[in-house]
Amino acid sequence: MFGLFFLAALLIFAVAGGSLTRYQAMDTGVGPALSPPGDHFYMGTDDLGRDVFSGVAYGARVSLLVGFIAAMTGTLIGVSIGSISGYFGGSTDYVLVKVSELFQSVPRLLFALVIVVFFGNTVWNVVVVIGILSWPRMGRLVRSEFLRLRESEFVVAAKALGLGSRGIIFKHIFPNVLHVVIVTASLDVGAAIITEAALSYLGAGDPNLMTWGRMIFNAQRFLRTAWWMSVFPGAAIFFTVLSLNLIGDGLNDALNPRLKGVRR
Repeated sequence: MFGLFFLAALLIFAVAGGSLTRYQAMDTGVGPALSPPGDHFYMGTDDLGRDVFSGVAYGARVSLLVGFIAAMTGTLIGVSIGSISGYFGGSTDYVLVKVSELFQSVPRLLFALVIVVFFGNTVWNVVVVIGILSWPRMGRLVRSEFLRLRESEFVVAAKALGLGSRGIIFKHIFPNVLHVVIVTASLDVGAAIITEAALSYLGAGDPNLMTWGRMIFNAQRFLRTAWWMSVFPGAAIFFTVLSLNLIGDGLNDALNPRLKGVRR
């Protein structure tokens, strides 16, 4: 419940937050530098006189955009690879498993940092890189479910009736794997937000956008003198990821047929 409430509030804040202030996130000199939170600047100002409230609101749009699109990208890749690997097995499964292990063996953040620096640190490059690097977990989970279900009685019956592989995958197996996909995708959104924030903190984010990670990076020199510069974007990251994890847990409880059987 808390997860849904906070995520809904964050979406409203990301869309309408800018209307609560007349300043843009990147505008400098809108107020005294390092001014604490008050009636005029709800979350204070940074060292360049930028409104922190505007930065957090704009950063919410960027973080949610990166999180959801990157998670969708990783989900599409992971579901495709996992279903093919788990259903057909054999050499196809062997090759795809090795590819997945290769991706998992490389430190995710380090690899993303290298790729973004090499190809350019635009927000869309960040989205694509995070999406490509996030598919192995989804692929592994979907593969395990397909391996379990492909020998089920309803699948054997469908094969006996002459239904092709495509029909079996999409009509019979995938609906029984959907709960795994939904839950894992919700968790991947939070992971993508953290990765984007880490890249921005390391200076590999899009320099033309104000993000939560960039705000924390700018605040590290003023941790003692201007706590609000890091606390507000840091709290936004923490509660956003926490809400997504709680939503994932709730979806798992609601959609997982095994847990439904236990509750009965």
